[in-house]
Amino acid sequence: MTRKYYKWFSPSLYRHMELLVFGHAGASVLFFPTRTARFYDYENWKIVEALRDKIEQGELQLFCVDSVDIESFYAPIQPSEKIARHLQYEHYILQEVLPLIMFRPKFTSLTAAGCSLGGYHAMNIAFRYPEYFNKVVSMSARFDLTLSAQTFPDLFNGYIDEKIYYNMPSMYMPNLTDVTLLEKIRKMSISMVVGKEDPFYENNLHLSAVLTSKDIPHALYVWDDEAHRPYHWRKMVRLYL
Repeated sequence: MTRKYYKWFSPSLYRHMELLVFGHAGASVLFFPTRTARFYDYENWKIVEALRDKIEQGELQLFCVDSVDIESFYAPIQPSEKIARHLQYEHYILQEVLPLIMFRPKFTSLTAAGCSLGGYHAMNIAFRYPEYFNKVVSMSARFDLTLSAQTFPDLFNGYIDEKIYYNMPSMYMPNLTDVTLLEKIRKMSISMVVGKEDPFYENNLHLSAVLTSKDIPHALYVWDDEAHRPYHWRKMVRLYL
């Protein structure tokens, strides 16, 4: 299994960013890390190893990106500053990471994927920019970061503005009427995976109902128990990526 490490200074984020690429060919997977995790954690948690056969056979190529969640959503700063930093991160993904992926000689298709907060990142960017993605897979994700659920607090402390609204899929998808954008979203393969005891279970049900109301084909897979750990994600990636 080929493994390549990349690091460069990001003009979008004004700091160095790192990522790991596993594989040589196949469907490209933009893999977002979990809450405050790093680009190497999926490797450390054996989630990459769970996909070894698919990677070595040229079926999948993983791009495990870093996040700036500790500088945005989980930073001790004002809500408006949190979403501003997140939008800089989005710009980094769109303008710096996607060209690295899509301009490769063997590029065929692009999947956005992630676990926990990574699942939020995957779903949000795929819904906002569906022209880039063929598939999106969220595992154990929350799609509205203003919701409180058990040990997961409202990350904006009750504050909502237009920028926050347009980055919370549970908020903007019910009111989405742009025909062109909806048609692009309908062409994607969309999978949501969540445990029935997961704190975000109800949020997944809500978004699934919204997608159904918009005639957006998708699959909601409900697992037993909480299923919000690397042990479960190792099994999920084999089934849904």
